[in-house]
Amino acid sequence: MTAFAESGRSRSQSRDDPDGRAWKDKKRYLWPLGLLVPLSPFAAWFLVDKLSLGLFWAIGAWLIVIVIPLVDLLAGEDGNSPPDEALPRLQADRFYRWCTYLFLPLQYAGLVFACWCWVNAPMASGEKFALAMTVGVVAGVGINAAHELGHKSEKLEGWLAKIALAQSFYGHFYVEHNYGHHVRVATPEDPASSRYRENFWFFLPRSVFGGLRSGWRLEKARLSRQGRSVWNVRNNILQSWTMSAVLFLGLVGVFGIEIAPWLVIQAVAGFTFLETANYLEHYGLLRAKRADGSYVRCSPEDSWNSDHVVSNLFLYQLQRHSDHHANPRLRYQSLRSADQAPQLPAGYAVMIVCAWVPPLWRAIMDKRLLAYYSGEMTRINTLPSKAKTGS
Repeated sequence: MTAFAESGRSRSQSRDDPDGRAWKDKKRYLWPLGLLVPLSPFAAWFLVDKLSLGLFWAIGAWLIVIVIPLVDLLAGEDGNSPPDEALPRLQADRFYRWCTYLFLPLQYAGLVFACWCWVNAPMASGEKFALAMTVGVVAGVGINAAHELGHKSEKLEGWLAKIALAQSFYGHFYVEHNYGHHVRVATPEDPASSRYRENFWFFLPRSVFGGLRSGWRLEKARLSRQGRSVWNVRNNILQSWTMSAVLFLGLVGVFGIEIAPWLVIQAVAGFTFLETANYLEHYGLLRAKRADGSYVRCSPEDSWNSDHVVSNLFLYQLQRHSDHHANPRLRYQSLRSADQAPQLPAGYAVMIVCAWVPPLWRAIMDKRLLAYYSGEMTRINTLPSKAKTGS
């Protein structure tokens, strides 16, 4: 077993030779499909121009709500995970890195083009809002690209992660996700781990502001250990916020103040998509405690897993979240699907929409969560008010 195999065997691992040469990534040349997402503002303009239907300004939303779920349904689950022996070769293959690196220039080209459209294209207010939602989808997937890049030790990828986050003004995620969420995941102390019966629309502000406070405290503590003030150019959060401010002010300076509301809307939409993913990734799951009261090491059982092939292609295998938390240094192409983890009934595109409708979410997920823990409420991450009643 290699050092990458800390969490045990995963789904559909085939035998391989000692160097991992026999295993082939069947999706290798499909990964660039993820670059279609940042091109959606251009696709929206083209379709509206050719078909004269303003509803296509919302093509990003249609992609998430309709297109990907339908294709996911037809394509089914992936079920093809790399064996342990293939991981070193996969980790070193720079082809996969460029699939994420190239997202960023396309992301910002789409944002600039959307600003041009808000000013110059013949659009009603509703159509401008629809385009803002499309740009927000790009921003949300951009946060996911930042998530992939921000976990890596290379300085270049750290800076690229901050650049990707600038569009959504969510720079604290770079600190909080890596040093807060990954430490406290699936515990009541983690603002980004949703609790049993917690309404998404109540979870959203708890996670946003809780993550912001936590990220700032973590960065302040890091700088303090170095003998530096929190108000320092080395503050990762301030660096990210400065990038966002320069970006927004620069775009307003070029295109005019009229784009400001749409920039705000797309940013809010972007981090809302991210927080919806946070909500469904750990809903109700709770890590066990040791005798001394500390939590056991995070395992695949502490994250909801999903292995739907198409949504995984567009989200850099974020849905193999169980292996990601067990082995956070693995790059997306190396993540395995874990049989031992609790399984979502559909891909993220479907589950995100379900999360926005709390009664629907609870009808689908509460019974799955209870069955996973055999109805033992003490093993579930529960809202404080619910823990007392056991409801």
